[in-house]
Amino acid sequence: MITLYFSGTGNTKYVSELFSQKMDAKCFSIEEDVDFSAEIRTHDTIAFCYPIYGSRVPHIMRAFVHKHKSDIIGKKIVILATQQAFSGDGARVFADLFEDGKIKVIYAEHFNMQQNMGNIPVWSALFTPSEKSMKKENRKTDAKMNIVCYNIKNGIVKKRGFNKISVILGYIQGKPWQRKTNEITPTRLEKKVIGNLRIHEDCNACNLCVDICPAKNLVYQAKEIEHLNNCTVCYRCVNRCPQKAITVYIHREPKWQYFRD
Repeated sequence: MITLYFSGTGNTKYVSELFSQKMDAKCFSIEEDVDFSAEIRTHDTIAFCYPIYGSRVPHIMRAFVHKHKSDIIGKKIVILATQQAFSGDGARVFADLFEDGKIKVIYAEHFNMQQNMGNIPVWSALFTPSEKSMKKENRKTDAKMNIVCYNIKNGIVKKRGFNKISVILGYIQGKPWQRKTNEITPTRLEKKVIGNLRIHEDCNACNLCVDICPAKNLVYQAKEIEHLNNCTVCYRCVNRCPQKAITVYIHREPKWQYFRD
């Protein structure tokens, strides 16, 4: 087994590494410089881990799957999706990236994690991360992961989000992000968001955001940081900027910043 993940601000990385440790599996971020085709071809089971954006698979993971689809077809698939609250079928929608019968999903699960969007009014006030809540969340995640790994090792198949009610709820929540075909093309909401990043006057051009952007969307030019209209909405730059000088879509200075190492 091999685990492949994308993590914006650390939640999915935590889940992926925990799963891989318990399953004795290799674990890679899709941002790493790895021959992924070779790794995928030499493993029977692939665990894909990603955060849910609008009840859907984030664009950066969809693009990765599109690039390696021929290698993934025919594999057994485990899907672990992280979410702040309830996404409906956030894990199931990964299967929509393939034609029926091209992959075999042997397990799918959602993990509730702390949210990382500190610049959204009301939402950021209601769901403020804290050390206490993180410790509680970690205990729940560890306990759920023990069940997931036990089930997989014993051939027990469970697929969270695959029932009809979850599909309906996921569709309602994720309609602006919805796309079942041509998965590499940004959805309606993604098109609005990917170019709607602002770098405010407090920016001191420290270049941290340039170094950490998974989409290579931020560049240093003419002594300023500029963006290339290719944001993947991971909120990594918003949460890591020392000056709180970057916002995405909602241009309000974050009340707090969240990043899990």
